[in-house]
Amino acid sequence: MAFDTVSAFLQMGKHGLYVWSSYGISVVALGWLIHHTLASRRRAQIRLSKRFKRGV
Repeated sequence: MAFDTVSAFLQMGKHGLYVWSSYGISVVALGWLIHHTLASRRRAQIRLSKRFKRGV
């Protein structure tokens, strides 16, 4: 294993801040994308069901 301790793994030498902030930003971006996609799908389903009920 390249790291002797868990602490050394988390710090990753001098690159820990860059690596972990990159992971954090990626997780937030993917979370937002999933949320936005599901919310858009719900809105489209509601809009289509209203349109179907009106007979348009």
